[in-house]
Amino acid sequence: MDLFSHSWAALRAAVAELPDQDFERPSGCTGWLVRDLVSHLVIDAQDVLITLATPAGTEPTVNAVTYWRVQDRPPTGEDPLDALTVRLAAAYQEPGLLTFHLDDVGSAAGRAAELADPGARVSTRGEVLTVADYLTAYVLEWTLHHLDLIAHLPGAAEPPPEGLARSRAMLEQIAGAAFPASFSDKDALVVGTGRRAPTDAERAELGGSAGKLPLFLG
Repeated sequence: MDLFSHSWAALRAAVAELPDQDFERPSGCTGWLVRDLVSHLVIDAQDVLITLATPAGTEPTVNAVTYWRVQDRPPTGEDPLDALTVRLAAAYQEPGLLTFHLDDVGSAAGRAAELADPGARVSTRGEVLTVADYLTAYVLEWTLHHLDLIAHLPGAAEPPPEGLARSRAMLEQIAGAAFPASFSDKDALVVGTGRRAPTDAERAELGGSAGKLPLFLG
């Protein structure tokens, strides 16, 4: 749970430090500008608040790793929620309004996570899992989106090393195979999720695992 808070605080701080012009730059999410990604983070924060306020009385059906669903294709932007995210981002008009909303809702989500009982069970997406597993799953969400945020912003602060390492470990569990030791945590995540194509050398190192990649998580 501490890692959730650390990763989330680092991502929100990275957004807060962006100059206005960077909101019009492309993000690491295909088809989304940085402003669209930040709008998505507002929705993510709302989801955290909703889930933590949705107790469940049955046994967990998923954990931090199995929470993630592997899709057979990357997002196309045609999903109604994806399209709504872009329209919402454009409606803010000024980046300051968007960052204010993220700070407002994001801070509340962070406080709710800190106050939550790790062993309590919550329900989301038709599944049940413990609060600890839910928040751990979101370490991967925050870390990947932090990488998306800075994908085309040289010099921007990167995700915390602990979040990168934990996210890599989760992605390896999802993939059912470890990435080569020569891969940095960042490279394992961006290559493993299709955010960057592997180089020829990386593909050779991946060997048979290359055929399992990329993993499109939803």
